[in-house]
Amino acid sequence: MEALYLLIPLSTLAVFFALWIFFRASDSGQFDDMVGPAMRILHDDDNVVAAAPETPVDGSVDQAARVPHEQQLS
Repeated sequence: MEALYLLIPLSTLAVFFALWIFFRASDSGQFDDMVGPAMRILHDDDNVVAAAPETPVDGSVDQAARVPHEQQLS
């Protein structure tokens, strides 16, 4: 029972502190534009052409590319 004398005021202070943080964030404009970032994701330009991997001028292939995958693991 004595623990309630400590827990009730502490929980009340925690609620008021959380409300104070929420209202401070909303007053500073944190929640002004909730649609803009979501729309920017949808309209993201994914049509960027990836650069081709560089190959040597003489046309040789890298030695690691010739080794089978099972041999590379050991």
